[in-house]
Amino acid sequence: MNASVIPFDQMTRFIRVRSEPDARFVEFDFAIGHPELFVELVLPHEAFKTFCQHNRVVQMDAAMCQAVDEDMAKWRFGDIGRRPASDRR
Repeated sequence: MNASVIPFDQMTRFIRVRSEPDARFVEFDFAIGHPELFVELVLPHEAFKTFCQHNRVVQMDAAMCQAVDEDMAKWRFGDIGRRPASDRR
């Protein structure tokens, strides 16, 4: 096994909360190892707290969120962070 490969169970787990603080449920993105590869999840607040503790999550910072958003725009529209003028209405 290559010494530079991080075992799956030791990879950093990232979250990005998408819902408002007073929402009934917590809507969030969850990624393991690579913030740009995530699943969208929804949990009640108490279950979300337990989930975060169990997974020892790291909250994505503004720079990480921007990088993920730019990557998503690139794949969707072809240019980093640029949407076609017809989609900017």
